Amino acid sequence: MADLYLGFDLSTQQLKGIAVKPDLKLVHEAKVDFDADLSKYGIEKGVLTNPSEGEIFAPVAMWLEAVGLVLQRLNDDGLDFSKVKGVSGAGMQHGTVFWSKDAESILGSLDADKTLLEQLEGGSKGERKGAFSYPFSPNWQDASTQKQCDAFDARLGSPEKLAEVTGSKAHHRFSGPQILRFHQKYPGAYRETSRISLVSSFLASLFLGKVAPIDISDVCGMNLWDIKNACWHSDLVSLAAGSEGVEGLKSKLGHVSRDGGASFGNISPYFIHRYGFSPSCSIIPFTGDNPSTILSLPLRASDAIVSLGTSTTFLMATPQYKPDPAYHFMNHPTTSGLYMFMLCYKNGGLARERIRNAINTADAQPPHTWTAFNNTATQTPVLGQPSPDPAAAPMRLGLFFPRPEIVPNVHSGTWRYLYTPGSRTLAPAHPAPDSPVWPIPHADARAILESQLLSLRLRARSLVAAQHPRPPQPRRIYLVGGGAANPAIATLCGEVLGGVEGVYRLDIGGNACALGAAYKAAWGVERGGGEAFEEFVGARWNEEGFVKKVAEGYREGVWERYGEALRGLEEVERRVLEEAGARREDQWDGVEG
Repeated sequence: MADLYLGFDLSTQQLKGIAVKPDLKLVHEAKVDFDADLSKYGIEKGVLTNPSEGEIFAPVAMWLEAVGLVLQRLNDDGLDFSKVKGVSGAGMQHGTVFWSKDAESILGSLDADKTLLEQLEGGSKGERKGAFSYPFSPNWQDASTQKQCDAFDARLGSPEKLAEVTGSKAHHRFSGPQILRFHQKYPGAYRETSRISLVSSFLASLFLGKVAPIDISDVCGMNLWDIKNACWHSDLVSLAAGSEGVEGLKSKLGHVSRDGGASFGNISPYFIHRYGFSPSCSIIPFTGDNPSTILSLPLRASDAIVSLGTSTTFLMATPQYKPDPAYHFMNHPTTSGLYMFMLCYKNGGLARERIRNAINTADAQPPHTWTAFNNTATQTPVLGQPSPDPAAAPMRLGLFFPRPEIVPNVHSGTWRYLYTPGSRTLAPAHPAPDSPVWPIPHADARAILESQLLSLRLRARSLVAAQHPRPPQPRRIYLVGGGAANPAIATLCGEVLGGVEGVYRLDIGGNACALGAAYKAAWGVERGGGEAFEEFVGARWNEEGFVKKVAEGYREGVWERYGEALRGLEEVERRVLEEAGARREDQWDGVEG
């Protein structure tokens, strides 16, 4: 049997593991669903919540147990671990894991007859030392750090300056503000912390048998890394460290791996003896879920990925570094001189599911099915305009945020407005089940998809135009993630975002992140002298076997109508921020942190 390469994806709700052959064909896959398989941890949608402080977090012990489960399921699927030559992986971005002072010794002396959980978690009453100084990891949906974000935005003079240096303005979920809050709220645990990992480097550490470096792309999601100078920014590290000191925090953060294909070393003896891995199996740098997703396709200039999971994310690779507080720039995970442009929204799949559930209830349809939602969305007129004169008819524009949102930075809520493009007037809608103007919940099906996609187009338009100015739209749009199989979303992606060559779905789009990690493992082990990742994947890429066209892209007239709607969406967002008093998630300011 041919050599194999493993890729893992530790996301909010699941841990996935897949194996590919050197030709990049998928041969094995397995997953652990946290709610279904590990509900004993009390999680819902993969997380625990503390609403009074806006905290959303996950138990690290759950992830340890999931690693054992997914490896067992890969074994049950017939995977021969002795054939695995390289392992890489990805973790949800921005989460932090806090290692104890005993972590390195425990990781380096694991007993193959015991589980990771048994050895790393530690005793609840202190009878057994554990590998963690704090048992939880803040999730990317966390909204507890507004005070700390304000401090980061102000540290270099403005959010614009912070974005110029680190690729992003301060965000609740970013590791710098999270670390600052952690040591303010738990000073004892911070002092007992020897190392701080991101979720990606935490997962790599388990396979490596020692604390692994953070990689060059994922480090950009911290508000601590100076992208242009490729180093920790001492002033920002000083802010995050507080009274504990710059050098102390730099020591906890450790070295950053700048070569995405350079081996960290061979796999830990624990996995050799417990699962039968080869002693020569290499651990290739693990990265963030979004950087890993962009590796699942050989993207060309102006191609875009829309990732449709719990969150909604828009990704492009670009040689231009044009940071702005409205979006994110990161180093490319494999290719020096390239950057990743990214937009990320907390309210993605969960927001769509809420409206789906309301429609299914109203129509007495089975729960969790998308048929009624999809039919309603595609049969509703563009922007809800039934009039043959679009300039005179009002457009339905709404914001649907069951959780506090990042872009724009507002609290949870739902806002519905009617925008008349001819007069450029905006008025609140008055939705009701029998309303001819905005019948709920059915009108919300198309409105939420349009809202999410219009926001992507609004914020990506300057970069898209710079790469492909006529017309200013992506060349191709690739859909990945759990929502990639939804035909209504594919149709509206083409209508709202365009796409010169159309809308495509990665054939295993739900596994795109793990797939990118597996490709990275294969490249790291097999690359020839100086062979670029894009060259390596391109030489093995089978277009017909890997992707499928699922919708047309640009539609003359429709795309332009959505362009007019951008004016209305900007005004909706301005109105919502103004009416809310530009309220951010600072209702927890009274809590020490």
